Formats: sequence, C-alpha cells, structure tokens
Amino acid sequence: MSDCIFCKIVDGTIPATKLYEDEFVLAFKDLYPAAPHHFLVIPKKHISTVSDLSDDDALVFGKLALSAAKLAKEHGFAQAGYRLVMNCNSDGGQTVYHIHMHVLAGRQLSWPPG
Repeated sequence: MSDCIFCKIVDGTIPATKLYEDEFVLAFKDLYPAAPHHFLVIPKKHISTVSDLSDDDALVFGKLALSAAKLAKEHGFAQAGYRLVMNCNSDGGQTVYHIHMHVLAGRQLSWPPG
C-alpha cells in the first residue's frame, strides 16, 4: 500500500533501525519504546489486520513469532522473559494498519499493562 508507513519501511523509503530481516519479515526498533527492549516484527507482505489473515498467511504469521523468539535469544532476554503483543482494529489499540508484533522486555511487565 502506497500510504502505509510500514510498507515504506520495508521498501526503504522510510528509515528504521533494523534488527532482523529475511524474505518474509522485518524487525526494527520501536520509535516510542514502552520497555528497555521494544521492537516490532512485521510481515513484508501488507496485511492490514489480524482479521484479514488467510490460510495462505499461516507461514508468515509463524515467522513473526519465530523471529521474535530468535531476537529475544540474541539480545539476551529470552530466559528472563518478554511480552508479545498484537493489536487488532481501533478498539484493540491498533494505530498502524499493517499487522505487527510488539516485543517488549528488559523490565518486569505488569498485567494489565499500564
């Protein structure tokens, strides 16, 4: 999508601090971190919301979680723990309509968040 900020990060027209990239996903640091470690993992394919996923997207959806786990290990917080968050639509807190997984770590994370 031409107006999607995450698609522009994927195609390189908007810079980001990339942490990982393969043929399916891209991970980069969040501009407004809510924890000492906070990054996003996104599919390179534009999918607006989790509700828009199809059976054909099962592989890429799995790659989001696998990439998050790989980065948690590489950055040294897998053992201590981390949170994975995906928001869907406005009531779910989604503000960018390109699915993305938040990975948060580096401090005790409370529930409910706040």
